[in-house]
Amino acid sequence: MNISAPFIKRPIGTSLLAAGLLLAGALAFNFLPVAPLPQVEFPVIQIQAGLPGASPETMASAVATPLERQFGRIAGITQMTSTSQFASTNITLQFDLNRNIDAAARDVQASINAARGQLPANLPNNPSYRKVNPADSPIMILALTSDTITLPRIYDVADSVLAQKLSQVDGVGQVFVGGGARPAVRAELNPTLLSKLGIGIDQVRAALGLANANRPKGEVHDALNAWSLSDTDQLFQADQYRELIVSSKNGAVVRLGDVADVQDSVEDRRNMGMASVEGGRNAGVPQARLAVLMIIFRQPGANIIATVDRVRSLLPQLQASIPLSIKLDLALDRTVTIRASVRTVRATVIPSVAVPLSLVGTFGMMYLLGYSLDNLSLMALAISTGFVVDDAIVVLENITRYLEKGMAPVQAAYQGAREIGFTVLSMSTSLVAVFIPILLMSGLVGRLFREFAVTLSVAVGVSLVVSLTTTPTMCAKLLRPLNGEEKHNRIYRASEWTFNLFLGGYKHSLQWVLRHKFLVLLVAIATAILSVVLFKVVPTGFFPQQDNGRIIGSVQAAQDISFTAMQEKMLQIADIAAKDPAVNTVVGFAGSSNTGRMFMTLKPLSERKISADQVIARLRGKLSVVQGATLFMVPAQDLQIGGRQSNSQFQYTLESENLNDLNTWAPRLLQKLRTLHELTDVSSDQQHRGLQEKVVIDRNTAARLGVSPQDVDNTLYDAFGQRKVSTMS
Repeated sequence: MNISAPFIKRPIGTSLLAAGLLLAGALAFNFLPVAPLPQVEFPVIQIQAGLPGASPETMASAVATPLERQFGRIAGITQMTSTSQFASTNITLQFDLNRNIDAAARDVQASINAARGQLPANLPNNPSYRKVNPADSPIMILALTSDTITLPRIYDVADSVLAQKLSQVDGVGQVFVGGGARPAVRAELNPTLLSKLGIGIDQVRAALGLANANRPKGEVHDALNAWSLSDTDQLFQADQYRELIVSSKNGAVVRLGDVADVQDSVEDRRNMGMASVEGGRNAGVPQARLAVLMIIFRQPGANIIATVDRVRSLLPQLQASIPLSIKLDLALDRTVTIRASVRTVRATVIPSVAVPLSLVGTFGMMYLLGYSLDNLSLMALAISTGFVVDDAIVVLENITRYLEKGMAPVQAAYQGAREIGFTVLSMSTSLVAVFIPILLMSGLVGRLFREFAVTLSVAVGVSLVVSLTTTPTMCAKLLRPLNGEEKHNRIYRASEWTFNLFLGGYKHSLQWVLRHKFLVLLVAIATAILSVVLFKVVPTGFFPQQDNGRIIGSVQAAQDISFTAMQEKMLQIADIAAKDPAVNTVVGFAGSSNTGRMFMTLKPLSERKISADQVIARLRGKLSVVQGATLFMVPAQDLQIGGRQSNSQFQYTLESENLNDLNTWAPRLLQKLRTLHELTDVSSDQQHRGLQEKVVIDRNTAARLGVSPQDVDNTLYDAFGQRKVSTMS
């Protein structure tokens, strides 16, 4: 049976088949997304709930616990963790890899609805959730700064104008605005005056709650016209609230401005963002300053490079749509190293001009399978180059052998293709069979390397088709009969001489080996023993450490630090880091707790000359001068496992049914781990040593005066909890 015979007989059809394969692959190449690694979707959902003024204990018991009870009934959860801090709770649900993320999200929403009756009645908003991929870090971060406009105004512009336009860009999945809060009016009450006037805080809260209505009003009309009704049921400025009457006794009124300091402010003052920007005290030297950050994530499967290019092209339009005094800077671009890595691997594919059809045709199958151009798929294409060349050479050499015997090109093509066809088929089948175990692997490793194995197998399959169709056809049409008296040119004679030289060297070495069989056996045994020794000595790990030019940092300060002091520490740390010669930009943000996050973008490796780990080691020494706060840094990795964020790449979880046992043994374990010289930057997310003031209720006196514990809680919340009492819409 001659598989190639129909294609040799029909050269035009074979040429059209090859042209179609080439065009399909070239067209699909333009639609393939570009990414650092294959798209591995972790079914992870994060739930966030906020209650301003609530302590971590209150958040854990009143908010996190009811939600966790409901989430525990969802099928397919492999890990559930929660972190409760001042005023907020974050719950992370990690599902089995085979769990559909959309179905899991519906179950999460149903559980939130079921738990709503057990949550605090004064929870400002329902708990929210979002589907996340821990391995998908921001593709861009934009920083907004100004010398004249306040941060609340900048945040309002970013949230209401820029975020809407960025979300509409093709490929952009989510846009988060951080480093600020929405504008609000804050009333700082004077308790001494309230006491003298006999006015309770609850009266002020009730008056503020009734200040805004925004209800339907209707219309009036006569025989000819109709008028819609509106009124001034909304107050938006602090000056308007100062005139608000909070009490009236015996004809005398008390206004809010008489008993409170009313100012235009923000919803949450314990929220800050910062970025290192050019210009400041020293011209040309990056200086850390307060900023509003816009954190941009891509859609799953979107082309990172194309998405970033679209956002970059939109930046001039975005800058023109905001006040000129607000400066819009690009603080982080994730595609810098992705572009470099993709160009490097492509350079190994381009020289394989002998078989471009097989490689380009593979792009078509990659598009149909939903794959991307990433480091693993491009590595598969680079490796497949050798296999593809082998297929073409085997067929060509066998046909040439018959030409050298005096056959005509067409007869040689028929004869050579018939003899070698089954051999090429067997070679390709055996190569594909090697990757079957990878295709059958489950879990994260299987998801990660499946694209590599399939891409390589497809390339081998396309090469098989091309070698059995196009290659014999081209041999029949392009090769010429060989004349025995034909003289070869100098290049051929030189290459033939070089080949004979290597062949002679190999012959002599093989003869030497056969004469010293015992010595060769000893070398083989020594090599096997050395392999075992080296296997134990060589460091092991799941995935190679990456240096993609980005560093993720987590700031951990003293547990009793105030927000004002935390803001100063963040700016001080960012200022020091930004002045390092290897650092390009620094952005960060912090909230109401004693922790903050930082993202550093490094200069290209050709400029900094040192790795990201070496930059981290150098920054540790420089940042040691900052007292009361520590910056834990790790190189950003494209592959992350688990849904929890931590201060390092490796996590150890200590569990117990008794909180006292955790409080006793976790610090001991932490101190012991810090004594190991193999570990650096060991930290813990356990936060239980902060300062706390406790109010002891005299229940007998409270009962005699008609004061309930709920009244006490409400009074404390009104006075110290940034309580939201009215909505301006």
